[in-house]
Amino acid sequence: MEWMVWTTPTMLFFSAIAAMLAGMTAWEVASPSIERKGFLPIATTRGDRLFIGLLSAAYIHLLVVGFTPLSIWIALGASILWMLALMRWG
Repeated sequence: MEWMVWTTPTMLFFSAIAAMLAGMTAWEVASPSIERKGFLPIATTRGDRLFIGLLSAAYIHLLVVGFTPLSIWIALGASILWMLALMRWG
């Protein structure tokens, strides 16, 4: 990705996001989702929960980087656990 002047971690991050979106699109085409109500106060589909999870993962990272001396790896672990819980029970 030299034409974008991206570092390897940046390329991997955006590639992972693109892979998640492509995977969710294929899953939605193969098996359309039904809105359901979990612990979130609104009825959501799989795509809604993915979007909410990605936004909240960004906020988790910002909070850890901005307000704690913790490692970014802890923020990544917390974000993954949150995303898993949100996709399953959200």
